[in-house]
Amino acid sequence: MSSIAINLPTELTIAQVEEFKSTVLDLIAQQDEISINDSDIIRIDTTGLQLIVAIIIYVLSLNKTLVWQCSASCILESIKKLGINEPILNQYLPH
Repeated sequence: MSSIAINLPTELTIAQVEEFKSTVLDLIAQQDEISINDSDIIRIDTTGLQLIVAIIIYVLSLNKTLVWQCSASCILESIKKLGINEPILNQYLPH
């Protein structure tokens, strides 16, 4: 099984989403296991969160493996502020 780590950028906002999405879709197409590394991200907006949820849904719809345990405080804070309670996302959040 081939795998790749997707490193979230320092900022994942509306300004970065389109370019990041293109890169991620190419990587997902080539691999069976995808892991997300959120150690560098310090800023995310609603569009960035939507992209993360879309990536999760897309990877799982292809029956590929996704490995991620969200640890970035900016992601966790944004999820809380926006009141997001999405079961497909919740499984990757700390309990």
